[in-house]
Amino acid sequence: MGTARFEDLAVGQEIPPLTKPAVDRLQLALFAGASADHNPIHVDEGAARGGGLPGVIVHGMLNMAFLGQVVTNWVPVGRLRAFATRFAAMAYPGDVITCRGRIAAVDGAGRTVDLALTAENQNGEVLLAGTATVAFP
Repeated sequence: MGTARFEDLAVGQEIPPLTKPAVDRLQLALFAGASADHNPIHVDEGAARGGGLPGVIVHGMLNMAFLGQVVTNWVPVGRLRAFATRFAAMAYPGDVITCRGRIAAVDGAGRTVDLALTAENQNGEVLLAGTATVAFP
């Protein structure tokens, strides 16, 4: 976890990125169990293809969890006041997901920072776009 200080923050500043190892099928199976999302398109190639997909897809919520992790690596989770995402594209087993954040606004009176967030694959394709608001003591 980082030790960001409110006094040092400015609009446009980037927070440390997070790159996850390539998503594998074991991770998808484990996430299905942990999240209770047992939709077969995440673990069964035939079911995914039968549903019109090119193959198994990564849970969108797993990518969202990665995006949340880039924020909580920067500040303690207790400082998170808002978090929202928009799903933009699908991820597949083998994808390497990189999450990034940039300070979009600083509220000196409320001592909060708004972040613009993205999660993208190894080809630079944006999988999720989001926002977060964090508070500082």
